[in-house]
Amino acid sequence: MRGGGLLLLVPLLGLTIGFGWFLRVATAPPSEPARITDGIVALTGGAERVETGLRLLAEGRAGALLVSGAHPDVDLRDLTRLAGLDPAPLAGRVTLGHRATTTLGNAAEVSDWARARGLRSIRVVTAGYHMARALLELRRAFPEAEFVPHPVTPAALRRGGATGSARTWTLLLGEYAKFLAASLGLARYAAPPGQVAGLREPPAARPGRAIDAKHGQDVAGDMPGEVPGEVPGEVVGDAAGAGQVLPGGGMPAAGATGIQAPPETATP
Repeated sequence: MRGGGLLLLVPLLGLTIGFGWFLRVATAPPSEPARITDGIVALTGGAERVETGLRLLAEGRAGALLVSGAHPDVDLRDLTRLAGLDPAPLAGRVTLGHRATTTLGNAAEVSDWARARGLRSIRVVTAGYHMARALLELRRAFPEAEFVPHPVTPAALRRGGATGSARTWTLLLGEYAKFLAASLGLARYAAPPGQVAGLREPPAARPGRAIDAKHGQDVAGDMPGEVPGEVPGEVVGDAAGAGQVLPGGGMPAAGATGIQAPPETATP
């Protein structure tokens, strides 16, 4: 009986210690906030991520930004309006992505985007509770790159704090469970043979692109709508924003990707 109890206690103790580590990561401040990196990636799925990424780009912290999970009807002007920025100076430096639906899909697309541009240091902007899983998948997909975490804390979590509401604890425990599953590589078995889990087909008429703020259209590369040196449509996102109001009104269709999800919703 004692031996059986010990067998149960050891994994429980390990999970508890692991959750303590996870909480430290989830509440850590940005790493090297003043450092200049080659690129910035903002993973949508929660409040303040896109705005933070755009402000970092405007401050000169990198030369290019990938916004992951933008709704197909959203352009750079919508996003800069949220951040209180002028879109003109950022034209041609921002790529909006629509393909990935999970963090695993994000990692595959970030890797393609960064490799196509020769980027080796990338600042990652996402929620603190999502950072551990995001970095895990990104480092697997692109081990040669250096990823610099720049977590944001949504206002709802700031108000509740680390010891806040039951809803906050549910969010944190759920994300910890997703991190453990990702550590075991379970998400990789969700895709059909020959495909990457968490990726959908690119939009037929509007492939992944950088944005021309002057005209509100895709930046022209070799062909209209293409980013030079990139496979059309291969950019990143998380489809966690269904049901959220878009800038200027309107709602994404059920299951569609919005600009960002409610603060309490963890990225898939």
